[in-house]
Order: sequence, then structure tokens, then C-alpha cells
Amino acid sequence: MAKDGSTAATDGTATGSGDIARSLELLWGTGERPSRGPKPGLTLDRIVTAAVAVADAEGLAAVSMRRLSTELGTGTMSLYRYVPGKAELLDLMLDRVLGEPLPSDTGTGADTGAGAGPADTSGAPAEPADAPADWRAAIDTMARTYLDNLRRHPWLLKINQARTVLGPSALRGLELSLTSLRTMGLRDPELIGVIITVNSFVEGLARTQADEAEAVAQTGLSDEEFWDNQRPYLERAMLSGAYPMMAGMSEDTFSPEFDHFEFGLRRLIAGFEALVAERTAERAAESTSETAGTAGTSG
Repeated sequence: MAKDGSTAATDGTATGSGDIARSLELLWGTGERPSRGPKPGLTLDRIVTAAVAVADAEGLAAVSMRRLSTELGTGTMSLYRYVPGKAELLDLMLDRVLGEPLPSDTGTGADTGAGAGPADTSGAPAEPADAPADWRAAIDTMARTYLDNLRRHPWLLKINQARTVLGPSALRGLELSLTSLRTMGLRDPELIGVIITVNSFVEGLARTQADEAEAVAQTGLSDEEFWDNQRPYLERAMLSGAYPMMAGMSEDTFSPEFDHFEFGLRRLIAGFEALVAERTAERAAESTSETAGTAGTSG
């Protein structure tokens, strides 16, 4: 482990795996900016933008300082004047893409260009500036925004975000999310639990979709072709009588037309509604008890 508390990994697949102090300086705009350099116009903003573009097109493994120097038309060593390496660059990339829904006026002078960043240590997505006041609508917006973000940047699913380096947009995103959920009337740990639960659900579905696309690209077989190859064996298995439950399921059980995201999101919100109702009933009972006790004392 490094003296700054970061892990020794420098492959750029885990946030907080580089020089944490330097990442924080860059995220919060407190680090010294190069006063001179061989490439006029080169900025941290351009570097991060190029890195995100490469990751979007070819995956995180394609991002390297050498590759970025080619994309930006500058020497590799010039990039190191702005960012120490890929591990720190990853912290800035994550701040950039997860903060895309955030308003640009975060009130900081950070030179990352987007004024946006990750939502919180659990990976919670940032909500738009006009986040809905109703917590149900807020959760719906949160989930859809995050799913859209993961589809635009599937490389996010390859990153270990267990120890996210928190920048101004991270805190702003969490602030917006909590503001939208405050009317639930839950305890603070429970509110964080709501965000983690929603994000875990979204990430699970997004990862499955990304894995399916990757499998097609790697094998050259479409989903339909893949399952057609198994059909004769599965049909014999169903006719064997060994799997009565599965054999009795309807033909549309595994239909791609079924919206698992919509189904799961509605069930999550319904579950949270039940919890909110439970907490509301508990507070009402406590209030009634206190009122009765006060009345008894007065009498």
C-alpha cells in the first residue's frame, strides 16, 4: 500500500488506485497548472475528453498515455505535466461521465471541463438540476439516468468503484439525490441504502446487457443462433420429466419483449412505498403515545 493510503495497483481499473492527493488536487482545481509546455492549447479538459472518447469507442484497456498523445497530437511526456498517469486519469474520467446529468455550475474552479462528476462512494448517479420533488419520480429518474449513462459508457462496469475519490461533482450528485429523497422520511443510513439498492439493480441489468453484447462480438453468434444450438438438448430435457416446473412454463417466459427493467423498478418503488408507510405509521403511533402521556400528566 502506498504511503497516501492508496492501493499499489496502477492498471487504472480501480478508482483511488493512484496518487489520491494528486487526484483530489485535480478534481478540486487546487493543483498547479503547467506554466509552459511544448503544445499550446493542451489542457486537462482536452486530455480527459480524449480519454473518455477512446474508452467509449474501444474500452478502458485502449486508454494509455501513449494512445492519448497520438489522439491529441502531442508528446507523451507532455501529458504527464497535467496528470500523473492512468490511475489518476481514471478518477477524472469517472468524475466526468457520471456527472454528465449534473448542472455545470458546481461552484468550483476544477479544470476538468465538465463541472460534473460521480455521485457518491456507492456509485449513485447524479440527478438533473430539475430533479422531481416526489421521491417516487426521483427514483425513477435516478434509475433511468444511470442506466442511460452506463449504456453510453459501458466501460464504467469494468471499474472497481469501491473507493471512489470524491470530487466536487461527487458531493453535488449525492446532495441532489438526497434532496429528492428527503420526503421519504427515512433515517439517513436508509436513504443511502435506497441509493445503493437502486444503483445495484441498474448496474446488474446494465452488466447483463453489456455482457450479451460482448458475447456476440467475441463469438460472432447472435443470441438467437446461440439458443438455437441448444434447442434440441433443451427440448429433450423438458420431455424427460426431470424438470416439470420449467417444462410447464409459458412459451413467452423468456421473451425479449418482457421489460425486466420496468418490472424490477416498479417492484423496488413499491417496496420503498411499503417502508415509507411503515415509518409513517410508527411516527404516528409515537406521536399518539406522547400526546396521551402529556394529557395524563396534565390531568
